[in-house]
Amino acid sequence: MKTAIIGSGNIGTDLLIKSTNSSDTIDVVAVCGIDPASDGLARAQSLGVATTADGIDGLVALPEFADVELVFDATSAAAHMAHDQVLQANGKRVLDLTPAAVGPYVVPTVNMDEHLDAPNVNMVTCGGQATVPMVAAVASVATVEYAEIVSSVSSRSAGPGTRANIDEFTETTAKALEVVGGAGLGKAIIVLNPAEPPLIMRNTVFCLTQTGEPDELRQAVESMVSRVQDYVPGYRLKQDVQVDAITESNPVRIPELDRKFTGWKVSVFLEVEGAGHYLPPYAGNLDIMTSAALKTAEQIAAQVAS
Repeated sequence: MKTAIIGSGNIGTDLLIKSTNSSDTIDVVAVCGIDPASDGLARAQSLGVATTADGIDGLVALPEFADVELVFDATSAAAHMAHDQVLQANGKRVLDLTPAAVGPYVVPTVNMDEHLDAPNVNMVTCGGQATVPMVAAVASVATVEYAEIVSSVSSRSAGPGTRANIDEFTETTAKALEVVGGAGLGKAIIVLNPAEPPLIMRNTVFCLTQTGEPDELRQAVESMVSRVQDYVPGYRLKQDVQVDAITESNPVRIPELDRKFTGWKVSVFLEVEGAGHYLPPYAGNLDIMTSAALKTAEQIAAQVAS
């Protein structure tokens, strides 16, 4: 499948390198950006890929654009709103790596096959790709009434697009915890960690459920971790899954639910180490996004081919 990438920053460039090095079905034929001096455009040119620094208008004007079937958008939520209108008018399918959430959310291990026909597919956020599978795993064996996640990423791996999208990140991730993960109520927090040397992406997931058995809950999470590792090898548990009883004598109060909660508290602690294709290994937050996007694009290509 011939594809194009909008955005020559960290995410777009990593996606280009991943597609070139490890995919037999995704052929990137064009990359557009707005900075003619960007490393991403230089990398693309060195690989023989058509480039333009005139943004989406320049992309549409490239001869290669006529053959493009799928366009990855690796810019910002605000920019994507305008990009999508242009791409839809030109009959191009869109895979959105911003938190704009124009199209349905897709997390490969949870709902890959549900939205492959959608004209615009949204990859949620890096925090969503890391944590929604964990909430979905718990929800597969119990009713998750509340899910809360905290994603901590190195400030070095947070470029201008990420920093401009903090509000969209929290809103889109929280919604995905509910819509895809199956939580009754979701909450998301992102932390940009300035520590030196930079720390690997860390994620904490808390789920509250009144049903389920501890061993079954642990096994569901561990099984899901293995499935995510199929396309993100650096995705791993930092410690054993914790399942703690919440009793009447020591309840948890959730202000958003306006009641005290008893049952089980499932705690999952993860880290995501990047593959180092273009970005440093500590930038697992960006690596999981590009890995999930490539996995989804390959599935779309397989469906089209069949």
